[in-house]
This record gives sequence, structure tokens and C-alpha cells, in this order.
Amino acid sequence: MYYVDPMNPAHTSPEPGLAPCGMKMEPVYAEGEGQASASAMFPGSVKITPEKQQIIGVRVDTVAKSPWTYTLRTVGKVAADETLTYRLNAFSDGFVMRVYDNSTGSLVRRDEPLATYYSKDLFTALQTYYYAVYALDNLVQQGQQLPASQKHLLDAQKRAAEYNLMNLGVSTRQIRDLIRSKEITQEIVLSAPATSFILARNLTPGQKITTGEELYRLADLSRVWILADLFVNEAKYVRPGEKVKVTLAGQDETYMATVTEILPQFDPATLTIKVRLEVDNPEFALRPGMFVDVEFPINMPPTVNIPVDAIMDSGIKQTVFVNRDQGFFEPRRVKTGWRLGERAEIIEGLEPGERIVVSGNFLIDSESRMRLAAAGMFGEITKDPVCGLNVDESKAKAAGFQAAHKNQTYYFCSAGCKEHFEKNPERYAAKPGPTEKTAGAATGDQRPSTQAVRPKDPACGHEVDETQAKAAGLTSDYEGKTYYFCSYNCNKQFDKDPASYLHQAAQGGSGGSQAPVVAKTASDPVCGLPVATGPAKQAGRTSEYQGKLYYFDTDGCKQRFDKDPQHYLSGSSGVTAPITYPQVPTAPDLLLKLRRDSIRSIPLGKTLAPLENPPHESQVKPAAPQTPSMQPAAPPTSPMQPMAPSSPPPQSQAPQAAPLQPQAAHQPQAPQTTPSPPLQAPQAASPPQAPPPPQPQAPQSSPSPHGGGGHQHD
Repeated sequence: MYYVDPMNPAHTSPEPGLAPCGMKMEPVYAEGEGQASASAMFPGSVKITPEKQQIIGVRVDTVAKSPWTYTLRTVGKVAADETLTYRLNAFSDGFVMRVYDNSTGSLVRRDEPLATYYSKDLFTALQTYYYAVYALDNLVQQGQQLPASQKHLLDAQKRAAEYNLMNLGVSTRQIRDLIRSKEITQEIVLSAPATSFILARNLTPGQKITTGEELYRLADLSRVWILADLFVNEAKYVRPGEKVKVTLAGQDETYMATVTEILPQFDPATLTIKVRLEVDNPEFALRPGMFVDVEFPINMPPTVNIPVDAIMDSGIKQTVFVNRDQGFFEPRRVKTGWRLGERAEIIEGLEPGERIVVSGNFLIDSESRMRLAAAGMFGEITKDPVCGLNVDESKAKAAGFQAAHKNQTYYFCSAGCKEHFEKNPERYAAKPGPTEKTAGAATGDQRPSTQAVRPKDPACGHEVDETQAKAAGLTSDYEGKTYYFCSYNCNKQFDKDPASYLHQAAQGGSGGSQAPVVAKTASDPVCGLPVATGPAKQAGRTSEYQGKLYYFDTDGCKQRFDKDPQHYLSGSSGVTAPITYPQVPTAPDLLLKLRRDSIRSIPLGKTLAPLENPPHESQVKPAAPQTPSMQPAAPPTSPMQPMAPSSPPPQSQAPQAAPLQPQAAHQPQAPQTTPSPPLQAPQAASPPQAPPPPQPQAPQSSPSPHGGGGHQHD
């Protein structure tokens, strides 16, 4: 069809050559016959033959709504449980007297002595305690009956003396031993509060200690913590109370830990947060500081999820390529949700049953971007809510064709559409969303649906939300039945001729049918070529005449039609016969040019048939030179032989049609009031006259330009 610059798709040329960058211009070929054109589909659609799909590795899969189970793997670090960590401090000033056989990392049992130290205040406190104990015991042994107040006073003195010993660091076990042995000592014994490991020992024999100084730090490792690092988008799927699998590197033994808390701590270096786990460690295999592998099971409910490789993520938008029949791939913008492993959730843009590209979409995306650039669309593509045409958001914004309604921005193809929208925004903004229009109804995909059946727009075939259509006033009543529409444009077109749309729907046309929607075409009244109505309307190559809309192949055809529409519509039956083209070279770069040149080179004289009813002789104007293209038909044996005055020429003697015969709809009919003089014949009532002497034939003129409707004019 044309040539394109491989480095700048917006630069095209009708002839081959070199691009400004120095590279060779690449040809762009036309679509095959009988197939939908990419121009009639969503902008950026790409057609790839099955052979090319196999070469570039294109793989297609069906979208389904299913659950997803994912195992999130990360690394955790073992730490001591802070609730089982003990610090032994000095309760008073003194000197270390003795240290038992222990060191950092040693395992000590509960109440096992660790060390002893001297305190000068222990002797006085111990005497006070013994005095209170002996006084109370002697009175009890003698059997004296003491008043309750005196007995309570002796008990209070005993408890106060005991508390004084405990404040000096004497343990409860040592106090029991002193009562049993009745000894006077000056050493305080440090004992292990639980079976634990010594994490730190800060004393030696003879060392002077002060009040509050840490002597030992112990940790009970029968239960430990595991601190795992998770990214923020992963940690939100973890819940406290879940069971997690923990394994040591190089070991087969596994542990089941419990998620206790997600800590509100964020590490800016690793962009992770901490998740705390608790695990039983009866054999002390997990030591503080060790690294372990942690596996979090994540179970997601049934959703529409696809492989991550199927999404082309540019950071601002996410795009997938939907497989249309006949090798077409349509880019569609989607909205993603969770992304776990190799699967991602699709919130908007896809429906179950559609087929998408899951492999090899990088090359398809490159070709799609080149198609958009060649079409002059460099921004985000959206639909005009008034007329439904595709609009480049960046261009519409630059031209001021945008409007805001209910915190949403709408873009338009022209100022007229914007004006219609601003007059009644509720009517246009209430139509179905982009997913409903493009996902199924517009393409005719036959897939199962669990939702209620929605009515279809009889004009375009899209599914319509009945409630929204009623609220927006997009309804029409015809023959006792109510019809719903997706837009004001469809409603208006239906009201003009409802019978035609309902007839198309009954025959399986676009009016609510389930068949794939094929690009609508119309015949150009000037050149006769088939024209895709969608691209022609979007390019502005349309004209309305006497209530009917006509589409044109080029701007030149439109301009010639606008100058004299009646000239091209006279005698048109509205139905164009198929054109039989000569054998032309199959080179793609010359196909379009030769196709049009072959039509324009058809001699117009060969297409005129003899008149069935010759006009009266009085209407004949003599002395009119005739050209070969305007001579009446005659038998081939005698070109100058006059015809019978009262009978039409035989059918067998009619000249044969040329191989390249223009369409019948383009043959002009003679005006009814004054027929053209060269086509007159004498009536049957007049006497036959001798034929005039043969006139010298003028040289045949050059073929009229294409689009002349059969008339020769400058």
C-alpha cells in the first residue's frame, strides 16, 4: 500500500526509496480479501500469520477465574525470646568471692549456683532476720497464747527482715537454706533463674562490683524467635496465627513456626519489614544468629489471574494483547491487583474465556507501537462518549476537546461532540464501561457467562445495562417493545429507521447478534471503490446529501462530490455491482495504484446500451457531429446501416461488454425532459430517410478522469 520509515513510522511514502536516516523504506502490505482490516479494529491492532507466530514464539492461553496458591519464600534470622532472657545484676556494692565452673555459651540448670560475692550489709540484715524468726518460733514452742495484734507484729518483722535480705540479692532458695542451717554468712549466692544458656559473663574472682552492674545474662532457648524480612506488598498477605514452615540449610528436619506479630519496623536499606515467628526448640538446634529458610503459604480466592509475562508493564499502564480471530491481536489496557510469583490479578480489562498472548508479546508490542505512531496516535487511546470514535488523549487535550464530569475526564474528537456532551453529560456518561463494550459484545466472543443476560443495542450490538440506559434516557419504543442503547448516537440512528436495524438483527447482523462484527463498508459514489465506514468517518471523508451519508476513499473524491452531488448520484440504484479487474502484477507496492488506474482507463463509449424507446423525429437536432463514444449501438456487420424505425435492435446484435466494465451504478441516465441529441432516432410514424453521409470520426479523446460518473468534462 505504501512505504514506511523503519525508524519513524509517521514518515510514509508512496514510492520506494531511502528514509532520512539512510535506511531502506519498508513496504506495508494490504490485508487479504475476505478478512477484516486492522483499520476497522482498535488502534494498534496487529495481524500476524500463523507462520510468523510460530517463528517468534507466540503462545496464546485462555483467561480463567480460578484460585491461586503461592508459597512465599524468604530468609529469617533466629533470635532469643526476649520474654525468656534474664539479666543478673549486683544489688549492692561488694567483691566477687567465688565463680563456679561456667562461661559464655554454657548450659546451666535452674537454681544452679553461678558465683558468690561479699556484701558488708549482709551480716546486719541476717541478724535482724534471725531475731524475728527465733522470737516467733520460741513463743510458738512455749505454747503461750499471744494476742492477735502482737502475733501480727512479729510476722511483719519477719517479712521485713526477709525483704531486706532479698534487696541485698539473697535468693529465696538461699534464705531457705539459711533458716535450715542457722549459719551466719557474708556471701550472697547468684543462682540461675531457669535452665538456660549463658550469653554473657562479666565477673572474675576478686572483682569489685557496684550496685546495678550486670554480672550474667542468660537466655532460655527452649522457645526462640525468628525474624523474617518481607516486602510491604508481600507482608499484607500474612496473618498472625498462620503456620509457617522453617528449615535449616543443609538439613532435612523442618519446624512449624507460628506468626505472632508483624512488627511496625521498616528497613530503608532493604525496603522490608520484620515479621516475628515463634517456634519450639526442645533440642536447642536453633541458636541465636542462625539463618533459616521460611516458607509462607498464601491462598488467594478465585479471581481472574494471568501469567505475569503476558502483561506489558510500562510503569504507568499495563497492557495485554487479546487474540482476535484471523490472526489479529488487539492491545488492551488492564488494571492489575495482587502480583505473587508468576501470576497477577486482573481487576479490569479482561473477562473469563478471552484468549491472550502469554509468550512472544514483546515483538507484538513493538509492532503495535509502530502502527499507532503511523496513525498519528502517540498518547493514550480512549473513546469519545458521544460518537464512539477513538481519540488520542494528548491531542484532544492540546485542542481543548475535554470535559470533566463527576471527577472523571472525558475526551472528544471534535468541538461538536464536546458541546453535545456539555449540554447533557448524564446521557453520555451513563453508558457501559470500556470493558463491557470491547471485551465481548464488540467482538462477538461466544463464551459462557454466569451473569444475567443483558439487552443488546439493536444499532451496534453492544450489551447495555438496562438500569443505566433508563436513567440516561437511552430508550425507544417501537411496535410495543422497548429497546435500550449504549449511547445517544445509537439511539438517534435507530429512531431514524428502526425497521432496518431490527431486520438486520433478525438475519444475524450487528443488531444484537452473536456473530463477529465485521468492518462495515460502503461504496464510494465517485470512484466506486469499497470504503470502510469507520476509518472514513474518523478521517472526515463523509458527506451528507438528501438525508443520506456517503463515504469516500480519498479527499479528492469527497471534494468532487461536494461540488456536484447530483452529477454522481443520477441514475444510481444504490447497489454497486462487483468490478472485474484485469490481470495486474501482484507486487504489493503497485497494487493500489494499478487498481485505480485500471478503472480510470475504461473507455466510456463501450458501456452505453441502445435505447429501447427511440424519441420522436421532431426532437432530433440535425448537424450534430458525433464522437465514437456517443454513437448509438449498431450490428457489428454494418456500422453505418440505419436501424428499423419501429423495432428495437435484436439482443444478439448488442455489442459485447468490455472486460473492464465499470459498475452499473456509475452509468449516467439520460435526463427525462431533453434527451441528449446524439442518441435521438426517428419515430415509427415518420417516413424513413436516407442515412446521412458518414461523418469523419474525430480522434478518440483520452479517458475521463476517474470519478466522472461516465460524463466527459474538463
